[in-house]
Amino acid sequence: MKKFAKILLACLCLLLASAAALLGYSEWTVSDARHYTYDDVNAVPYNRVALVLGTSKYLIGGSPNHYFKYRIKAAAELYNSGKVDYILVSGDNATVQYNEPRQMRRALIQAGIPANAIYSDYAGFRTLDSVVRAKEVFGQARFTVVSQAFHNERAIFIARHFGIDAVGFNALDPSAYQGIRTRVREVFARLMGLLDLYVLDKGPKFLGEPIVIGGPVPCQALSTLGTRQPCLPIPAAKTPATPAKPAQPEPSAAVATSASAAVTTLAPAASASSAATEATSAAAPTNADTATD
Repeated sequence: MKKFAKILLACLCLLLASAAALLGYSEWTVSDARHYTYDDVNAVPYNRVALVLGTSKYLIGGSPNHYFKYRIKAAAELYNSGKVDYILVSGDNATVQYNEPRQMRRALIQAGIPANAIYSDYAGFRTLDSVVRAKEVFGQARFTVVSQAFHNERAIFIARHFGIDAVGFNALDPSAYQGIRTRVREVFARLMGLLDLYVLDKGPKFLGEPIVIGGPVPCQALSTLGTRQPCLPIPAAKTPATPAKPAQPEPSAAVATSASAAVTTLAPAASASSAATEATSAAAPTNADTATD
């Protein structure tokens, strides 16, 4: 019995050591992406689009989520500094009440960002989904990721695995006390990220039709899409054109020539007749002439 307990304990220790080794490896591998992140907005290279990774505006207890607040602030700073032209907010849209992209879009508009510069991705259920969809759906092969430093590292690691040239702008990080649960979760999220990419070969849950950032999106007049990103109104129905009257056939050249010849032939005859009449009138005396003689 003691021997069995020792074997079980040894197996447990080996399992824990393996798990610790995997966690350490994933932490080291993903952290290497920090070389592509920036803390100073002036040092961030220009990219056409910034990808803001989603989080809830409020915590479970109803207090403000500082991760959300600082990501919005960082995204607005990028835009106002001319480092990006458009902002893509990507997050979970699980229910009508929980809609991360809608909350981020509203917060950015309140921060002074033009509504037509903000695009929304409502299928960013995970970091992997947000990153890959930015390329496959929104057509961006390079962009700037906006989140906290630890999150940016994982997002950039995923992006570069899929051939995306991504950099990160680090939003301000809440204090260690406020973010302790998030930090612990991130340790395991990095390990799961490695498993997703190299073992499970996972991709986004949904893709969809391409959306061109910077180009108007056709939408129905009453569609909610019109409140999410710029859209083209459906053109008004055209009134049917009035049918044109059939054109009168023009006389052919032969007919016109014949008519001209006939007029030319009749003209001398008419002149001769007129001359004979005048001669007769001159020869015959009128009643007035007879009375005078």
